[in-house]
Amino acid sequence: MPHARYSLRPLAPEAAPAPLPFPSTVSAMIVLGVDPGTRHTGLGTVTVEGSRERALGASTIHMSGDLDHTIRLQRIYEGVLEAIDAYNPDELAVELPFMGKNAQAMLKLGRAQAAVMLAAMHREVPVAQYAPAEIKKAVVGNGRATKDQVTYMVRQRLALTETYSEDAHDALAIALCHAARRHTGPPAPGGSAKAASGAGRKTGRVRSWSDFIEQNPERLR
Repeated sequence: MPHARYSLRPLAPEAAPAPLPFPSTVSAMIVLGVDPGTRHTGLGTVTVEGSRERALGASTIHMSGDLDHTIRLQRIYEGVLEAIDAYNPDELAVELPFMGKNAQAMLKLGRAQAAVMLAAMHREVPVAQYAPAEIKKAVVGNGRATKDQVTYMVRQRLALTETYSEDAHDALAIALCHAARRHTGPPAPGGSAKAASGAGRKTGRVRSWSDFIEQNPERLR
């Protein structure tokens, strides 16, 4: 009995899904900021309408050093899903891994970021990514700002009274950075949020590190 002959045809490549689009216009929005880390991942949610900024919540996913790396990724993924379900953000912003010399650490941070992005995609939330210097520039007005300066500006801008971890403050800064980019575009040539929006000294509200220096010269003696 002769063998049946089969015609082998190459499979057509599956079309890659298009990235989720950001709305063309924004009036009010909720942004979830995420500072990914394999030991501590910060989550911070803000709502922004015009020049009004308000924190909805912030938290930190803590993971012990002896926990298997795959389990940590699962914790990050599940924690981001919980935050999305709790606050229903319009968009999510995540910090890009800092380019360092330790390749193994970079690989782990990249995986943590991927877990965050995957959770957002599963809830159909658009994702934006920002480098650390860009976040500092948007929040403080200086791309080389210190951690303390970032924390101070976040607390001032959002009028925070609760105590949060450093990672949670960073996540709130990431959310503020994205909201600023969506509402006002890139900062003005001075890098100051005041220069970009015309706010700051007129209202007495501190919106950048330069505002703080101008309004509190005695603190720099």
